[in-house]
Amino acid sequence: MERIEEATIARLGQSMEQGGLTSLELTGFYMDRVARLDQDGPRIHAVLEWNPQALELAEAADEERRAGRVRGPIHGIPVLLKDNIGTADAMHTSAGSLALADHYARKDAFLVTRLREAGAVIIGKANMTEWANFMTAGMPSGYSSRGGQVLNPYGRGVFCAGGSSSGSGAAVSCNLTAVAVGTETSGSILDPAAQHSIVGIKPTVGRISRSGIIPLAHSQDTAGPMARTVADAAVLLGVLCGYDPADPVTAASAGRNVSDFTACLDRDGLRGARIGIPRQVYHDSQTAEELALFESLLEDIAAAGAVLVDPSDIPSARELASHHSEVLRYEFKSDLNAYLSRLPAELPVHSLKELIAFNEAHAEMTLRYGQSTLLWAEETSGRLTEPRYLLDRLADLRLSRTEGIDRVMQEHRLDALLFPHTAGDDIAAKAGYPSIAVPAGYRRDGSPFGVMFTGTAYAEPVLIRLAYAFEQQKHRRVPPLLE
Repeated sequence: MERIEEATIARLGQSMEQGGLTSLELTGFYMDRVARLDQDGPRIHAVLEWNPQALELAEAADEERRAGRVRGPIHGIPVLLKDNIGTADAMHTSAGSLALADHYARKDAFLVTRLREAGAVIIGKANMTEWANFMTAGMPSGYSSRGGQVLNPYGRGVFCAGGSSSGSGAAVSCNLTAVAVGTETSGSILDPAAQHSIVGIKPTVGRISRSGIIPLAHSQDTAGPMARTVADAAVLLGVLCGYDPADPVTAASAGRNVSDFTACLDRDGLRGARIGIPRQVYHDSQTAEELALFESLLEDIAAAGAVLVDPSDIPSARELASHHSEVLRYEFKSDLNAYLSRLPAELPVHSLKELIAFNEAHAEMTLRYGQSTLLWAEETSGRLTEPRYLLDRLADLRLSRTEGIDRVMQEHRLDALLFPHTAGDDIAAKAGYPSIAVPAGYRRDGSPFGVMFTGTAYAEPVLIRLAYAFEQQKHRRVPPLLE
């Protein structure tokens, strides 16, 4: 077969089916790359922990294939997980924190169970911004006290590593894994996807169970796929979705889940689609170069048959931008305390208060950038009956949904909204609505530039169709270290 680098899930699966490749060989290939590129050589620091059982899992997948039992499209495919996703195996689950460096999850996260049932080979844990970037102000994206600093392979030490799923993004980008799973509260899948020139899907909150994942804020938390192609992200999304009684929010997805999102892949998917361009507020943060690049992309999208409704400004955009919601602050303390309180007694922390004390006691190793956000969250009562929390949550929903995304899409009869890079990730996050980031080119300095398609609840099939058609314009190139 062709080089394994950049090979898709479909191509890898076909090669395994035809006998030209085994899962053991594929897993060994990624193991070699992690050793040479991630832990040595360029030292990307994307992989925090390698699964000591990875080769055995790959051998078991191969044995099943030889016996005629192929579980699905990701059978034998290596998958990397963000370090806040629990695995009941020989790997730790720490959210990048030294306070949880000895934590072994007692139970697989629900999405991990789904992956294992589908025959995936879980090869390791990805480094991440410690506590999903809710630890302190001024800490670089991709830094954790346990894993160090993730570097962007397009400009190591120069370009930003993106949101907290930065290790997942960097690993996928430089072919340290076939695909990865990230998590997002606000921008943490979408931003590292855009920064690393890969595809990231932040699904509707409720599509994927959060049980077994170290939380940030339940109203916005979700896991999601990160891949080099829309097709691969669609395959992984279908595996991750499912109803989980342990996470009641997934009940809202019952009857809406799609087992095969690849059915949405349409090379001509932009033709006739009504795509809104929200310019007010969302273009303010873009440079002149970025806006010029975005305008050229709009010309290509229109040439592919899309109807651009430009502008399609979101009525609530300015009010939302100036509304300093404290929902995440309140939910973080409440949700994290609930998670930590259930950890084994021998671990050093069982509450946010104890986490802060641990960091202070080990400041030289843990507080390189401080812990101002942890202290800010601890100042709250931790009760989700506080008027400030309740009113902010209602305001978030009103401004992001009713007077925001829902209104503009209904008024203009839109299929999706399109943002430069990930400019609209915050409003979609507050709404709990899906978005997909896709590579869209490069700035003059070589840093990746992306676009983001956003829709209303459960619009993933439409977004995948649009993103796949856009992807056919071939905007991704591999990082320089792979050339």
